[in-house]
Amino acid sequence: MGKVKQDLQVAMEKDPAARSKAEVFFTYGGFKALYRHRIAHWFYNHKMIFIAKWIAARTRRKTGVDIHPAAQIAGGVFIDHGVGVVIGETAEIGTNVVIYQGVTLGGTGKDTGKRHPTIQDNVMISSGAKILGPITIGHDSKIGAGSVVLKNVPPHCTVVGVPGRIVRQNKERVDDLNQIKLPDPILEEFKRLNDRINNLEEKLDIHACKYSITMTDDNLLAEEFEDNDQEKGE
Repeated sequence: MGKVKQDLQVAMEKDPAARSKAEVFFTYGGFKALYRHRIAHWFYNHKMIFIAKWIAARTRRKTGVDIHPAAQIAGGVFIDHGVGVVIGETAEIGTNVVIYQGVTLGGTGKDTGKRHPTIQDNVMISSGAKILGPITIGHDSKIGAGSVVLKNVPPHCTVVGVPGRIVRQNKERVDDLNQIKLPDPILEEFKRLNDRINNLEEKLDIHACKYSITMTDDNLLAEEFEDNDQEKGE
């Protein structure tokens, strides 16, 4: 029951909509999936494989959360909303981990033995993220929504994109649960290149094409300026 109490406590801490532990216990699908998984995991460890998988199958039908009964999940894990979450057989999850809907902790289909991810403590995995293979997500890291992570992630990192890229790494703990305010490495690279092109055009006295995103009223030729005014008028 110790792990169940930890699950209840972290749900109260991480979900601003949670008003009481009783509400979490009786109405939260993610909590119910974890609670039933812990029962299935006990049967699995005692070699009663069929009963364990039967409990896991019923849990999947009732909650939409698919957790293999062999998966090792520490206490103090919160699955928010939960529908579409998949956690594979050899996955390992530490404490104080938050998992949002649509997350997959899966294998790559070619590994044997340990073939699913290890999630260390204090990690947040945002909606729709896919973490595949026997990799490790370091403690205090944050995986952005929709990311596909295929390589190890050091501690204290923020990962976004497909495939996942580390866009922030420092020695400060990631405390916030914001899934939106994350860096966009592709957009930042385009902006960097665009700024360099604009600087080169200014040095070479080259005017930007009127359809360029670097175009301003200051670097247009007279005829382009007139065309641009007409287009704005339309």
